[in-house]
Amino acid sequence: MSTTQPLLIELGTEELPVKALPGLAQAFFDGVLDGLHKRGIGFDREGAKPLYTPRRLAVRLNGVATRQPEQKSEVLGPYLNIALDADGQPTKALQGFAQKAGIDWSELERTSDAKGERFVHRATKPGADTASLLPEIVREALAAMPIPKPMRWGDHDYGFARPVHWLVLLLGTEVVPADLLGVRSDRMSRGHRFMHDKPVWFSAPEDYVESLRSANVLVDADERRERIVREVTAAAQQAGGQARIDEGILEEVNGLTEWPVAIACGFEREFLAVPQEALIATMEANQKFFPVLDAQGQLTERFIGIANIQSRNEAEVRKGYERVIRPRFADAKFFFDEDLKQGLKSMGEGLKTVTYQAKLGSVADKVARVAALAAAIAPAAGVDPAQARRAAELSKNDLQSRMVNEFPELQGIAGRYYAQAANESAAVAAAIDEAYMPRFAGDAIAPSKLGQVVAIAERLDTLAGGFAAGLKPTGNKDPFSLRRNALGLARTLIEGDIGLSLDAALEDAIAAASTAIAMEEAQKKLRAVEDAKKQGADVGNKAQGGSSVRPKGEELYEFIIERLRSYYTDQSVPAQQFDAVAAMQLAKLPDFDRRLKAIAEFAKLPEAEALAAANKRIRNILKKVDGDVPTAIDPARFVESAERELADVVDAAIADTDPLLTQRDYVAVLGRLARLRPQVDAFFTHVMVNVDDLAVRNNRLALLKRLSDRLGSVAAIEHLSI
Repeated sequence: MSTTQPLLIELGTEELPVKALPGLAQAFFDGVLDGLHKRGIGFDREGAKPLYTPRRLAVRLNGVATRQPEQKSEVLGPYLNIALDADGQPTKALQGFAQKAGIDWSELERTSDAKGERFVHRATKPGADTASLLPEIVREALAAMPIPKPMRWGDHDYGFARPVHWLVLLLGTEVVPADLLGVRSDRMSRGHRFMHDKPVWFSAPEDYVESLRSANVLVDADERRERIVREVTAAAQQAGGQARIDEGILEEVNGLTEWPVAIACGFEREFLAVPQEALIATMEANQKFFPVLDAQGQLTERFIGIANIQSRNEAEVRKGYERVIRPRFADAKFFFDEDLKQGLKSMGEGLKTVTYQAKLGSVADKVARVAALAAAIAPAAGVDPAQARRAAELSKNDLQSRMVNEFPELQGIAGRYYAQAANESAAVAAAIDEAYMPRFAGDAIAPSKLGQVVAIAERLDTLAGGFAAGLKPTGNKDPFSLRRNALGLARTLIEGDIGLSLDAALEDAIAAASTAIAMEEAQKKLRAVEDAKKQGADVGNKAQGGSSVRPKGEELYEFIIERLRSYYTDQSVPAQQFDAVAAMQLAKLPDFDRRLKAIAEFAKLPEAEALAAANKRIRNILKKVDGDVPTAIDPARFVESAERELADVVDAAIADTDPLLTQRDYVAVLGRLARLRPQVDAFFTHVMVNVDDLAVRNNRLALLKRLSDRLGSVAAIEHLSI
């Protein structure tokens, strides 16, 4: 029986790329475990996880089998008709197979398959020592890591993410000999670059984490992250506020440090006159600092930096952090002050000279289209059209500001501040910012109705213009982010509960975009004629411009619905339920959402599957009818009691569900229809629809159509039938 020993692998490097570090550590960890598994080497994974710092990647397992299990092999040889001659003697084919196996042909076994009996060589050999296999396992793990551009150092031909300086490879207390990436394995690691610049000796893998901690290295990323959060939180509280800890920045800081220490810092209060989003962006994105906010969530003049050292002179570290941030803040204040002097309205004049898209004109042209759409759709959201138009007209002006030029992520946010300074209403100022929401996957939609209207109008124009200009996404290419815009539009309509008729709004947006393209094409032809005249050339047919195809509203509608599929998939909505509602081609997306929720409740009922199957059967019967499906029902033509009973309960169900459909109480509608199952089952058990008597047949078809229309009044429930 194989014994087990703890395993430690540590690869020491120069500082690894911070954003790629967690992924590299995970890939190395997975590669080593996969290598052990492929070779049949058992290991204890309990508590195991990737260990890493900026200068090292490590794998530590509590127990690994010191030996492979026995290795069994089976090699198939020739079939008997090829292996033996007429006298039962081995042919050259069989002798060659046996020679390759290293045994006499008479020692071979036989097996059978669909083609007949054949020879087979079965062998069992002892498993190899794990120590002998570990170098190749590590080599394979390194080769499989996702490193798009490996670095090379020295005069050799191998590469890695960063130059490699040491390798620890211990199985139990013994060093496993290996030469990888120019270094030979040892039991010696290195401590903190500044606080413990000397070798760290491991007697066994169990000592790894604690020995490095004693050398001022926290190799466990979770422990390091918890320390950062704890120290930043405490430093912010001491400063009288609360830290803003962005998860992305936290992860980057965690990948930059081996021994994180929080340093409380500050800056001049005068900088707080600048939009706090600009200051926060500078602190987080450029310097990886943590801003300190007050109880109301407003930025204070304090921030927390994370040093990768326990300095004996913390004041100097603080001065350094404050010194590096001051010029960036000064620039931001200068940009903000200059923008205020210019004013939001005058910024908008410059949009006429900025091309939005070659076929769709300038950004100013886009703003005009969005403003018209916003005014048109405002009543559906209970918003003043004039206010919607005003917010849309100002929504892109800040693109001409110095602040947005320096901080592109402040689009809309800067506009809100400039609108406030220009004494625009608070609602309009907020809508300028909210028009960009949701800004990213998982972001919230605009909180105000006015903001939702502008956000919808913006995305309607982007989608219609993109399709009209031939920019429909293909594969991974989506230069105008039309997929993201489609989902943002759909989410805003659904989560904002805005009963806008999407098909009509799309047609309006398509008409505006198509008109813009036609005007641009006409202008292009006119310019070409004028240029030709200046050059004295024949202008007969030389100014022919290409024309764009006007997209169909149905195509755009389907594009938006397909984006919703992933939205609901993330909410664990089954595809059959989504398809059942999508088949209705509903113009109002909040109604889509209500019906989908109702279908989810209906699907839980015991009657759901049977009724879905029945409606599917009915639909198939009606599809085969030549000409129009009959609609007139004559009770006098009922022959079977089952059809009379079905007609009665269908009439009652329609009477009960008519008001419920008006109230959009779809759960109640489907619950009421579920009660039809006994009569539906009885009908199909006792009644034949396609009888020879044409009048009776048409009467039954009309009854089935009446039933199917009501069963499908909320969703195409036949999609629920497997």
